[in-house]
Formats: sequence, structure tokens, C-alpha cells
Amino acid sequence: MKSLAAVLALSTALTLPGLALARPVTLTTTLNNYGGDGAYLALYVTDAQGAYVGSLWMAGEKSKYYDSLSGWYRMTGGDTRQVDGITGASVGAGRTLEITLDLADALFDAGYTLHVDASVEEMRDSPNEVELPLTAAGASATGSRYIARVSHK
Repeated sequence: MKSLAAVLALSTALTLPGLALARPVTLTTTLNNYGGDGAYLALYVTDAQGAYVGSLWMAGEKSKYYDSLSGWYRMTGGDTRQVDGITGASVGAGRTLEITLDLADALFDAGYTLHVDASVEEMRDSPNEVELPLTAAGASATGSRYIARVSHK
């Protein structure tokens, strides 16, 4: 039941911020200069038990490539409805994606984790490249392949 409440809080905070206690959060993802095409990125949240809560952003608009974001794909069963209306262009090597979203207050300091999967055409996929706790104070982490740094504040 707690997970259902979190899903509702997340979806409500993203679509109807006036109905839930929410705060604006800036998510910044900076990519390494890896020498390839633009990266597809999936930003999503799991609860303290590792269960999928919701998708925050999908960088990359061609859904036929979403299965390469295997952590996100496994969590959602490839359900593209999870990213309807929250997609943008892929992110080029050395570039930065910065998005600001309203996230439910209930997600902070409660064991929720931001995950970022990355995939680049003709290169190895990088599922769950970054895991970052959602904390009221903000947090940052480095990636293992394509992502130089992810932060939220």
C-alpha cells in the first residue's frame, strides 16, 4: 500500500502539483566525451525495496530503442505509456541534460532512489549506470561509462 501511495504521489506531483505537497527538483546529467552518437537516458525512481515507482524523463524519442535501456525496460515491461509526454532528444557526448520537475515531498529521505540507464548506438548499453538517493539536501554521483555526473537539488 505504501508503494501505491508513492506512485500516486509521484504521478500527482508530476501532473497536478497543486494537489500534492511537492517541490521543484533540478536533475542534472552530464555525459562524458565517449566519442559516439547521442545517448538515450531513462531516469526513473524505485522505492526502498527496489520496486519501480515511476519514470521521470526519457531522453531519446524513438521507442524502438527503449529496450536498450534494460534496467528501465525490465522494471516497466517496456510500457511506453510510462514515458508519454516526458521525452526529449537524446543527449550528445560531453553535453548536459538539465530538467526541473515537481516531485512529491514523500519521495525525499524515505529510501527512494533515482536511477539512470544509458544506451548509445553501436556501443555497449549501461543499465542502472547511476543510482542516487533522493534526499532533501540533494545528492550527486558519478557514472561508470557514459555519465560523468548526475545530481539533484
